[in-house]
This record gives sequence, C-alpha cells and structure tokens, in this order.
Amino acid sequence: MSDMDAHLLIVDDDERIRDLLKKFLMRSGFLVTAARDAAHARRVLSGLDFDLIVMDVMMPGEDGVSLTRALRETHTTPILLLTAKGETEHRIAGLEAGADDYLAKPFEPKELLLRINAILRRMPEAPEQDIAAKVLHLGPIRYDIERGEMWQGEEPVRLTATESQLMKIFSAQPGEPISRAKLVEDLGRDKGQAQERAVDVQITRLRRKLEQDPKQPRYLQTVRGAGYMLAPD
Repeated sequence: MSDMDAHLLIVDDDERIRDLLKKFLMRSGFLVTAARDAAHARRVLSGLDFDLIVMDVMMPGEDGVSLTRALRETHTTPILLLTAKGETEHRIAGLEAGADDYLAKPFEPKELLLRINAILRRMPEAPEQDIAAKVLHLGPIRYDIERGEMWQGEEPVRLTATESQLMKIFSAQPGEPISRAKLVEDLGRDKGQAQERAVDVQITRLRRKLEQDPKQPRYLQTVRGAGYMLAPD
C-alpha cells in the first residue's frame, strides 16, 4: 500500500478544524472520513476499516484517550492523537492507552502530514532475502519474522503498528542492544528526550504482551547504558 492509497479517519468535535483537516489531507492524496465525536467514530468504525485514525484528545463525552484504550481491545489501526500544547500527562496517557504518536496543537499542517506518512511507513514489507531464523521463540510466544505476526499457542497476539515495527527492528538484531536514540530514528520520529520517553512507554506496552512478569523482563531486556535488547530462547 502506498501512503497515498491510505484511508484516514479524522475525529474532532471542532467542526472548523475537522473540515480544514479533511480538505488538507484530501488535497494531499488521502481518502478521508470525518467523525464529530467518539460515539460517531464508533459507528463509522463498525462498518469501515481505516489505515490511520487522527483523533483529538479533548472531546465532550468520551475523550480521545478513553476511545484509544477501548479501540485497542479490538483494533490495531494506528492512532495519532492531537493534544493541546503543554498537556504532557495526556500525551503519556495516550501512548500508554495504545496511541502510536501524538502532535501538540497548534501545529503546521505539513508537520501533521510528515507524522502521518511516518506512521504509515512503520510497517514495511519484509525484505526479499533468506532469513536464518524465520520464527523467534520467546517462552510461550512465537514471533514470525517474515509475516510480522506474534502468537501465543494458537491465539494471535494483537500488535499496534508501532509495536509491530519495534518487533521488526529487534528481530533483525536479536541479542544486540539498540539505543533509544536509534529506536526513535528507526521509527521515523523527531529526535529528542520527549520521543525517547515515548519509546520507553511503547517498550513497556510491548513487554506486557511478551513477558510473564513485565517488571522483570526476560526477553525484552534493558541493557544499562546501551538501550534495549531482544533475547529470544
């Protein structure tokens, strides 16, 4: 799928912002559907699949963080949250709920476009080459490198777009530590401590799916002074 084929869902209670975003993104080549609040978004999502959801955090009724958390129970669709400037707690809460990225308001439309394209590129096709270990074993978890799929027994383990990309990065270098800065770079994000903190949140979420005891990780280890390392069986 090219980025320009992507179907986006915009969720924002501000009609002016919603219309401006829809027009801008359609001019940029995307298919765009808009929803005025969380309830409207739920109805739309019940009948359509999307490649990315761009959602405001502060909405009347159910807010963006709560909707993100609820969607993560059944959807792996990437989610980009829009937060008011300075709402650090909302950004962290959004990432913990399962969002893939956030953008602080006010923002330049071109920056939104860059973030959207970066997220859509986080799930590249597997390279056409022989991979020595096609399946990694992490205790009861199996990770299929070529398919980018994770299983526990016969049950698939749902991964968000960012979690899936992290697994691709780690599985390409099992047993080798990867720095937080390198992870930020490979995820296509801007450099900086804030994004490194965001990576830490995503690692914590991924550990919950990999580890029997996420607080004492066996397979996705922290290497002091070097970053994180995937240590398969």
